[in-house]
Amino acid sequence: MPLITSVSGIRGTIGGIAGENLTPQDAVAFASAYGAWLQSVAPGDHRLKVAVGRDARPSGPAIQSLVVSTLVSMGIDVLDLGLSTTPTVEVMVPWEGCDGGIILTASHNPVEWNALKLLNARGEFLSAEDGAQILARVQAGGFEYAPVHEMGEVIPVHDAIDRHIQSILVLEDVDVEAIRQANFRVAVDAVNSTGGIAVPALLDALGVTRQELLYCEPHGRFPHNPEPLRKHLDDICALVPAKKCDLGVVVDPDVDRLVFVSENGELFGEEYTLVAVADYLLAKRPGHCVSNLSSSRALRDVAARHGSTYSASAVGEVHVVTEMKAKHATIGGEGNGGIIYPALHYGRDSLVGIALFLTHLAQKKMKVSELRASYPDYFMAKEKAALSASLDVDGLLASVASEYAVHEPSTIDGVKIDFETTWVHLRKSNTEPIVRIYTEAPSQEEADALAATFVKKLEAFS
Repeated sequence: MPLITSVSGIRGTIGGIAGENLTPQDAVAFASAYGAWLQSVAPGDHRLKVAVGRDARPSGPAIQSLVVSTLVSMGIDVLDLGLSTTPTVEVMVPWEGCDGGIILTASHNPVEWNALKLLNARGEFLSAEDGAQILARVQAGGFEYAPVHEMGEVIPVHDAIDRHIQSILVLEDVDVEAIRQANFRVAVDAVNSTGGIAVPALLDALGVTRQELLYCEPHGRFPHNPEPLRKHLDDICALVPAKKCDLGVVVDPDVDRLVFVSENGELFGEEYTLVAVADYLLAKRPGHCVSNLSSSRALRDVAARHGSTYSASAVGEVHVVTEMKAKHATIGGEGNGGIIYPALHYGRDSLVGIALFLTHLAQKKMKVSELRASYPDYFMAKEKAALSASLDVDGLLASVASEYAVHEPSTIDGVKIDFETTWVHLRKSNTEPIVRIYTEAPSQEEADALAATFVKKLEAFS
């Protein structure tokens, strides 16, 4: 598989040829470029410090060793969090006064993948401008390393996840006593990664003593495809009703995507994770919420129900966070099960999402299926239109936007057209001559038909 470099980091399959896969040479080069960039932007004259954590995939220890050794060789101290979660690394960066952070995880990708995800001093993913500077440094090479007496040191930290959990327990919107009194029985599928450490520990701290743990051994041998989609979750969907659980909790390997299973074994729906949490928070105090352009319209509807406002950003966590800050949003995230709760930090965080959802459920005194039934039903379709390599895709999308100008389409990320009861979002691929097509409608048939209409429309130009 090709090595994928972007402004957010580097990702690829382990082994193979340098520059084509994620090899030791690539890990060192990227860590060096990141270290050099930090040295160029860090304010003042102080010893730099970077927090590093990893998910449980088997390649993690080797990649972490390379990254840590590289940073130390550049004179940078490393806060070694070991097995961790993406949101845990994110919160530890500002808590420990770090200048940045690196998370070694390929998120929902299969086990042969790994990645370096890069954070700034706020514990947030890098801007496009900052990421571009790091990519330029990778290309330029010529890194300078510290003499022996100026090398950095490694500082082991063993309580990062516990501290993250404690920060959640004291949040105003988390009602630990209500959760404890509800006496929930909860099943957990952590795909044998670090969620197997963090989620049971969080549930213990919330007073959830009845737990059915599935794939919670953090050895990184994923028992199924780690992307938390329904087609990969047969086991927990069967376990929840078999063990008479009130709900199931599913996280991806780095614990920034969150999916729930209803007591009847049906998926609550990854698009509705954010909807439910927003419903709880906006009922307490109306405010603003944000998701990306490809997320469900249900969030907008729930916001309106509570006299609140909604806006959409371009696709990508960085863009969602930027829009949330601009609008002082109460809650935000993405329809893939990502919860961003700014009262804690600006990053997708499944742990705080679990605590907020359980509080909502405990206070509502409803079954999970009943809660889901209280939200509007929308259905999505995802297709792609194959185009000729010579076609001006940007020009094509501009023509589509012009054709549907009466609907005032958004062009901040491709073209998003909102019809009365449906929408379609068209996004150009950066790696192949295709346009990805996302639709949503009140029925699956309508969503599929709308997607097929736009596939035909776009391919007619090829």
